[in-house]
Amino acid sequence: METAVVWFRDDLRVEDNPALVDALSATETMVPVYVDDPRQRGDTRYNTMKRGPHRERFRQESLRDLRESLRDRGGELFVREGEPEGVIPQLVETVDAEVVFTQTKPATEEWAVETAVREALPLTVDFYPRWTHTLYHIEDLPTPTEQMNDTFTPWRHEVERESGIRDPIASPENVPMPSSVGAVDPGTIPTLDDSGFEHPPDDDRAVLRFEGGESAGKRRVESYLWEGDHLRTYKQTRNGMLGAEYSSKLSPWLAAGCLSPRWIQQEIERYERERVSNEDTYWLTFELTWRDFFQFQFVKHGRAFFTATGIRDVSKHWSRDRTVFDRWKQGTTGVPFVDANIRELNRTGYMSNRGRQNVASFLTDALGIDWRWGAAYFEERLVDYDVASNWGNWAYQAGVGNDSRDNYFNVLSQAERYDTDAAYVTTWLPELDGLPLEYAHRPWRLSADQQTQYDVELGVDYPAPIIDIETRYSELREQ
Repeated sequence: METAVVWFRDDLRVEDNPALVDALSATETMVPVYVDDPRQRGDTRYNTMKRGPHRERFRQESLRDLRESLRDRGGELFVREGEPEGVIPQLVETVDAEVVFTQTKPATEEWAVETAVREALPLTVDFYPRWTHTLYHIEDLPTPTEQMNDTFTPWRHEVERESGIRDPIASPENVPMPSSVGAVDPGTIPTLDDSGFEHPPDDDRAVLRFEGGESAGKRRVESYLWEGDHLRTYKQTRNGMLGAEYSSKLSPWLAAGCLSPRWIQQEIERYERERVSNEDTYWLTFELTWRDFFQFQFVKHGRAFFTATGIRDVSKHWSRDRTVFDRWKQGTTGVPFVDANIRELNRTGYMSNRGRQNVASFLTDALGIDWRWGAAYFEERLVDYDVASNWGNWAYQAGVGNDSRDNYFNVLSQAERYDTDAAYVTTWLPELDGLPLEYAHRPWRLSADQQTQYDVELGVDYPAPIIDIETRYSELREQ
């Protein structure tokens, strides 16, 4: 075959990109393209946006970086706005391509778009999807996905014992394009203004300014692993709340496909050879395997992950009180650990893993709000949103997913354990900065005289709690 169209999706990189490399092997020339689908900026059934400004900015920066990488190799990234099932067949006809290579993903919307593109192509055009986004390749799993264990630990043990991780594929030196594209407009990468987004604020409290693109992702690996030498203590520090270095923070680049998990694993192994190999260094591999688990679970269970009853068909009574939910998503519940995390999310597009578990538990266990509302809000706000990780983890916390236990996080004891000096809550809730430590996480215990003494009036300077949270946890313990 002479010409391939390479359709980039959530694989915005040239290193270890099977769709790109296989196209080079199968054809003489290629036309790389990214389709800016307006449906990804629309509203959801939960009254949220599909993609908010932080992730949109990251995506646009990633596209600019990918275009530069392809141009450095003699290629180009063509950018089109529209629905892929209309854009891809039209481009195939324009450049007279015989084949389309692309990334495949298991989530329902992504799969539906892929199917629509395949069906819209002429019968004479081949369509080759490639699995590109996990540490373990789907074809290398010891048990097929439809039979895999729904509990992470036994699945992990089986995979680590019986499977292997493929070596990453080197980036191509050249990206040859057909001469016919010389007259084809490469298209403009949209800006936030073009897409109708407000510019997200820059906040010096943010753990990191997440810059999109493969180049920026590799710089983060260099900074965290090699310059900072932080991997040797990763497991010990990963539950931190403030600062750039308590965890790797590679998730945004993984979610957009700017970095391959296999390439990251290669760097981990090099670090273990050249620096140190211990439980902390393994734990980053462990986290990549957790990420894999949900990707493969979505292959197995598909649409069930988006239902109220989840993959285990667990019926619970969920409240749909919009006023209560709005206070949660605005960070005005009156529970400092919850509010601080939500305000960080809203300002920066990011929240620690510890924070995510706690705010999810508070919404579902303490307030009883439909867990899908929270998952949809994270989809809008998170810079590192990944469909399988997000919805899988929310279902897990809500008790309808992969964990059969009906457990909850006590956000008060969690706050006192992981924010012992209240530095995190007072960073994001400066109105509580003058409180003694014993009240910073439980300001409702302040007497009227103490509120006057510390110049914090509940209901005015900081919200009164949305519920009696201490009583609520007593009730949960008794259930």
